[in-house]
Amino acid sequence: MNSINRILTSFAILLAATVAHADTTAPIKNIVLVHGFFADGSGWQGVAKILKRDGFNVAVVQEPETSLADDVKATTRAVEGMEGKSILVGHSYGGVVITEAGNHAKVAGLVYVSAYQPDVGETLRDLSSKMPPATKGIKATPDGHLYFDPAVFHADFAADLPVADAEFMAISQVMPAVQAANTAITQAAWKTKPSWAVVSTADRTISPDLQRYMTRRAGSKIVDINGSHVAFIAHPAEVAKVIEQAAAMSVRN
Repeated sequence: MNSINRILTSFAILLAATVAHADTTAPIKNIVLVHGFFADGSGWQGVAKILKRDGFNVAVVQEPETSLADDVKATTRAVEGMEGKSILVGHSYGGVVITEAGNHAKVAGLVYVSAYQPDVGETLRDLSSKMPPATKGIKATPDGHLYFDPAVFHADFAADLPVADAEFMAISQVMPAVQAANTAITQAAWKTKPSWAVVSTADRTISPDLQRYMTRRAGSKIVDINGSHVAFIAHPAEVAKVIEQAAAMSVRN
């Protein structure tokens, strides 16, 4: 009987070790998508459909954009709601959010899509001032919120979308609090987590040169897309491909 018990115990230990090894080397299957200023989570619909079709679990964060802290909390809530580790994906200001939220232990990697990648102590405003965008359409309300002028929304924010789609985005845009753009990062996740970046070469909202500067500084793996600031909406297959590559190259360790 003792011999049988020893065999069973050895088998159980071997099985546990095998499962543990598989868990640390298997690709990531959870994706958390974070939108940016002047948009909302619905913009990720095309990307999310592709990811789900390909077997990924997807969460889309609808951050309130009342403050960077609130948006990080909303993103962290989504990360903690997933079983296992996730890839965090941020568009535009969403890149600021994932840079802070990405320090969570359940985040395995980061994907920046036409996004800001601030370093410690930097704000979105700091980076935008370093290399200003082509557009002059971003304006502030008297009560401290930002909006994108509908008159130039299509040309400067969503040029590769149909006019009607861009017009609807303009009239339904989320107006973020100015303070969200003025809050500095305290810990940059890209310094300790692998990162990928999609650079939109025809972007008039974030300078493509600024995007390249940030991605090179972070050591991100870079993919160029000939698209506007909303390339993630206009070119979902290309963006989803980068996200899936990031998931495949990250491990649950």
